[in-house]
Amino acid sequence: MKSKYTRRRFLTTTAAAGAATLAMPSLSRAADSVITVGTYGGFFEESFRDGIYPDFTAATGIKVNSVAVPTGETYIVQIRNAARAKKAPADVAMMANVPRLRGQAQNLFKRLDPAKIPNLAHLPDEFQYSYDDGSFYASAAIAWFITLVTNTNVMPDPVESWAELWDPKHENSLGLLGLASNSNLLEITATTFFGGTDILDTEEGIEQVFQKLAELTPNVRLWYKDEGTFQQQLVDGEIPWGQYYHDVTVLKAMDGEPLRSNFPKEGGVRETGSWVVPEHSTMDEEVHVYINYMLDPAIQAHLARNVGTAPVVDPAATGLSAEEFAMVSSDITPIVPKYEMYLERGDWISDRWNQLISG
Repeated sequence: MKSKYTRRRFLTTTAAAGAATLAMPSLSRAADSVITVGTYGGFFEESFRDGIYPDFTAATGIKVNSVAVPTGETYIVQIRNAARAKKAPADVAMMANVPRLRGQAQNLFKRLDPAKIPNLAHLPDEFQYSYDDGSFYASAAIAWFITLVTNTNVMPDPVESWAELWDPKHENSLGLLGLASNSNLLEITATTFFGGTDILDTEEGIEQVFQKLAELTPNVRLWYKDEGTFQQQLVDGEIPWGQYYHDVTVLKAMDGEPLRSNFPKEGGVRETGSWVVPEHSTMDEEVHVYINYMLDPAIQAHLARNVGTAPVVDPAATGLSAEEFAMVSSDITPIVPKYEMYLERGDWISDRWNQLISG
């Protein structure tokens, strides 16, 4: 992330201010314990380190050694290599969903006791993850959204549907994420034109969606892998619209840039990160306390206000105002990535993407 305006930065410059007045969860204390917590790097890790962990320590007595971890498959390799030496690179870490599923398949994560995480009661079942034997091992941590974004100087009206991406009048005007796995354009196409993502359950269905997706390629000026590159061209109006991160766009608009983020009627793409505990962590009590703390609705609200992430617990329990909620989320049913699809057919999907879409 090259720009300071990322989904990993504070919504305000006073992240820690007022945190002591939050309704802290009732937790057991483990004074003088130190746990190593891994989160995505850059401003995101900094925001947790400076604006979340001091209050966690004040509430629980547990100190935090904060480390940055990779967002993708690399971290699974690190955990697996450390496990061979019966070590853990962190006691608890944030992980994206495809690597989490790979780690689940390799039995790399410690089984956790739900009874020691009472705030799971606020977390929907879809955000609680278990092994095939039913033993719980991970919870969702945060969420964020990809939406349709526009430069309002060039396009003063909001775009209401993902279907607009295909309109021939928009030839050579779009900026879209450059990989099948991070753009989720297969899921967007399936939801917009095929009634949902079930069609992506088979290779034949994926191929059908690919053919429809290929129809929009004349409208694409930039397939981007560097968020900062697209962001600057969007702000300048050189590329007037495309798909991007909702919270980043909102922050830029608050700072006076001519940008708008709009949740299409088909829904924004919702991504989540999860808390996992590597198999050989020895801090059993402490990691349960940590995950429970992070799932407290008051803490989820604090994250929304100060880190820019969407709550994964029931929004009604957070006390966020309608305006605060709209800063980070939407009431429109989201498009959820088909993580298992990339796990099972990732190489084939990448090949077809390069052949048909952005190769």
